[in-house]
Amino acid sequence: MLYHAGMSDTIFSKIIRGEIPAQKIYEDEAVVVIMDIAPLAEGHCLVIPKEPAETLADLSDDAAAAVGRVLPRVVRAVQRATGVEACNVLQNNGKAAGQEVMHVHFHVIPKPAGAGLKKEWKPIGVDKDRTAELGRAMARLL
Repeated sequence: MLYHAGMSDTIFSKIIRGEIPAQKIYEDEAVVVIMDIAPLAEGHCLVIPKEPAETLADLSDDAAAAVGRVLPRVVRAVQRATGVEACNVLQNNGKAAGQEVMHVHFHVIPKPAGAGLKKEWKPIGVDKDRTAELGRAMARLL
């Protein structure tokens, strides 16, 4: 889906429409990839579907598939260009999850020693029965 004026007014929609310059490293009819202007590491870039959708839940299956086809290629290019062996692929989905630009996008963040994404992972205790119940409920909704 191509953007047209009035569909959205985020910085990403303006970049997609050509109203704001960005360092594009890839573009096709459904996806644009740009260098992040506030990178966590050298080579940090953003994979952005052109379809106007605030969150991943709002994105069409076709647009999601287009992003899915591009993401592995971007990761390989980032790793080769920067020389890192690892990357974080991050998608903040909604304001409560840290999303700042309300247009779905994926960060590809190289992970050199001492730089890149810093994360804290604190697993919660789970009840096996509740986990099974939630799993069944989610399966019914797919």
